[in-house]
Amino acid sequence: MAVSVAPVESMASLSSDLFYEILRRLDGPTLASAACACVAFCTISKEEKLWENVCSSMWPSTSREDVKSLISCIGGFRKFYADCFPLIVNKEVTEYQWNHHLEYPEEWTEAEYYGDVDGFESVAPSDFVSIVDIRYKDRTICSKVLWGIPNANEFNGWFYNCPFRIDLLTYAARDDDNDGEVFLSVSDGLPPILSMEKERKDGKLWIELRDGLRLSWIVVNKKVKQAANLGSWSPLGGQRHWPTDKDFVIRFGSVLSAKGILPCQVVECILTMKFRVIHAEGEGVQTTLKLTELSMQLEDMEGAHVNGRNSLNVLKKALSCHRSKNYSEVLESCHLYSKAQSELKEEKMRNESRLDRLRIISGIAAFLTFWYYIL
Repeated sequence: MAVSVAPVESMASLSSDLFYEILRRLDGPTLASAACACVAFCTISKEEKLWENVCSSMWPSTSREDVKSLISCIGGFRKFYADCFPLIVNKEVTEYQWNHHLEYPEEWTEAEYYGDVDGFESVAPSDFVSIVDIRYKDRTICSKVLWGIPNANEFNGWFYNCPFRIDLLTYAARDDDNDGEVFLSVSDGLPPILSMEKERKDGKLWIELRDGLRLSWIVVNKKVKQAANLGSWSPLGGQRHWPTDKDFVIRFGSVLSAKGILPCQVVECILTMKFRVIHAEGEGVQTTLKLTELSMQLEDMEGAHVNGRNSLNVLKKALSCHRSKNYSEVLESCHLYSKAQSELKEEKMRNESRLDRLRIISGIAAFLTFWYYIL
């Protein structure tokens, strides 16, 4: 039986409902590209419902009603996607000179370095919301939302002067329906391991875990109505069998600007994920891992933890920093920071070695001088 197909004279002759059905099946980057194809696509692509679907597909946490209300208040899903899909890139990480970092700049006082200035009081912990999603091999295994920053109720409290750290698993997200525990097993795609000794030799589980995990940690500031993704999406590094034989530590993060906040000018946002093997195949059950840590902390170039007050200002500044959809630029930024940090440590060790030699020489000279006058 012959089937006749009516010719389409122009895009305008097609129904807008058909266009909508086409566009709602696209992911974020493809939808953004399609918006540039024609006027009809551009008009329909502005529909908030399309971007809501894109966001909920990429970040399942955004499908919660309280998060939907939050995103609507800060500008809508289209703006949220434009803010959070590109990752943070810091192009200001340059070769670092030890002597420039060792001393306080003349315009900085000690009180300013530690954040004891009235101008920072406008940044409140309650302004921040963390939206976190973890995927393993394209399947969501954990979605958390944390409103505010725990244990930071009073401005003059210990939080502002102590090292900044958020342990997400310690605090249950508002309206969570589960007990907060996250597990990975063979049914999720993990390779079975017969013993930890064998895993230590071949590292098969470690490789699958490192290559399969993806982390998105979005920070929203309700007051300034801005959002940014502080994660690197893919792991930047990690360590297996540490601190115990059954633990796997995986590190994500980004390099953030600290200009006007800290003398070091840049800091590293470290997002740590730790899994522990709780069952192996040899124990009569399938290989199972449990997520035991999901945390955020900020460190300066020397590896010192940034305090709570300065961390809040760094996070606020990060919401308006440069971003890129090119993942290679993100990795390059992180590698440049690691290189500068390594050079700083080496320079510090060389300076300490010079000082040690100087002390030894001075001691020998003083000893010889003493005996010269005695004899």
